[in-house]
Amino acid sequence: MISMISILLLLFKLSIASTQSDNYIPPNGLVPDKETAIKIAEAIWLPIYGNEIYNYKPFVAELSSDKRIWKVSGTVHTIKGGEPYAEFRKKDCKIIKVIHYE
Repeated sequence: MISMISILLLLFKLSIASTQSDNYIPPNGLVPDKETAIKIAEAIWLPIYGNEIYNYKPFVAELSSDKRIWKVSGTVHTIKGGEPYAEFRKKDCKIIKVIHYE
């Protein structure tokens, strides 16, 4: 829980810094790999949906066809219900979509 809050604070600081023209973006973006994308999605979902999100593990992350957007979703283990889903930019971690499919 503490690490999720730390990640959220980091994302908040990065979003403030992204309004400045001198913000450094690493060559591979702020979200360089699947593992990082999944951790960010967890940090986004946890305050919204609570610990219930862990019922949808394993989480799956994939890049869009243009390699610009991470798409992260949970796994549905029953016929009934949906899963958490998030989209954010690889370059600067700007959140595009957060939803829980029903």
